[in-house]
Amino acid sequence: MNFFTRGRAWILDYAYVGFWQAHGFLLRTDPARYRTPAPDAPAGKAPILLLPGIYETWQFMRPIAHHLHRAGHPVHVVQKLGYNRGTVEDMAQLAAAHLQEHDLTDVVIVAHSKGGLIGKFLLTMSGAAPRVTRLVAVNTPFSGSIYAAFFLLPSIRAFSPFDRTLQMLRTNRALNARITSIYGRFDPHIPGGSFVEGARNVQLETMGHFRPIADSRVLEEIERAIVAGDTEAV
Repeated sequence: MNFFTRGRAWILDYAYVGFWQAHGFLLRTDPARYRTPAPDAPAGKAPILLLPGIYETWQFMRPIAHHLHRAGHPVHVVQKLGYNRGTVEDMAQLAAAHLQEHDLTDVVIVAHSKGGLIGKFLLTMSGAAPRVTRLVAVNTPFSGSIYAAFFLLPSIRAFSPFDRTLQMLRTNRALNARITSIYGRFDPHIPGGSFVEGARNVQLETMGHFRPIADSRVLEEIERAIVAGDTEAV
């Protein structure tokens, strides 16, 4: 992949971020509308818990919420995450409280970036793990990012491969069979990629860290991963 192709991917990625951050701020949607499946949608679909990445509100994942809601899934978000700037453990505690508050079971977590780390942390929690069937993560730095060590902000440095929480999650390979990791051939923020040993890994011809959230190929793979998880559970 040449420099021009990578540079174009960077530009389009940040243009996407700018659009959806502004869109989410100016045109806010009540997430409660997604909790009840559409009347004409198939019944009996698994509940979804959306977990966004760092500096992202749930609104950033509205393309996924809309797609899965139309497919018949009740979709939940954790508004208390805000812009998701807290530690992975603290954010996982908030997500676990949401699962308990709404008494959700057989949940599929669909996450972007840092949200995937929060999702895997949930799978280590005795109170939350039994409520979750699997984790579908898009562009998650499961092995960290070498760029994180160059930042002063603790919220970014937490993605360093040497971070203790990240190392704990990485070495817990027993959970990986419950994970589907979806990622593209070029992610400017995760140069090492998002491959997870023992997980269901899906590499697509998408490029960027943020823009793939709304890519039809990614949305199709998310739905395919949910169906695959339902089949395995039967």
